[in-house]
Amino acid sequence: MKSSDKIRPEPGPQHPLERRSRELFREAARHIDPATAGRLRAARRQALDAARAPARSNARWLLPAGAFAVIALAAMMVWQPVPHQAAPARPAASAGNEQLDSDLPPDADKVDPNLYQNLDFYGWLAANDRKPLNR
Repeated sequence: MKSSDKIRPEPGPQHPLERRSRELFREAARHIDPATAGRLRAARRQALDAARAPARSNARWLLPAGAFAVIALAAMMVWQPVPHQAAPARPAASAGNEQLDSDLPPDADKVDPNLYQNLDFYGWLAANDRKPLNR
């Protein structure tokens, strides 16, 4: 059975002219010689390939374009400029308070020299401190 012999279901009632046209088309398709049928199939394949070709070439560019977009987005996220804000002027007393709040011991030249007189006591205090510090 040829592909032209396949009968598609006809939708609803038809006009007599339409029905007669379909019958004539089917009759002519049955009596086509093999050379003409081969040329028609080749022309059909060529037309279908031409219709699909632009979609293939567009799909070929999607992967590189998507990769470039991802790299550009990642570069922009990593390479964001840091906002430069002017530091507000602080009094000298607040600078000393920040030093006291840090975990590092203060520099010897910036604090009272009496603080370093009893270093053994501070070592003993740190070793025997059972209560955790609340920060």
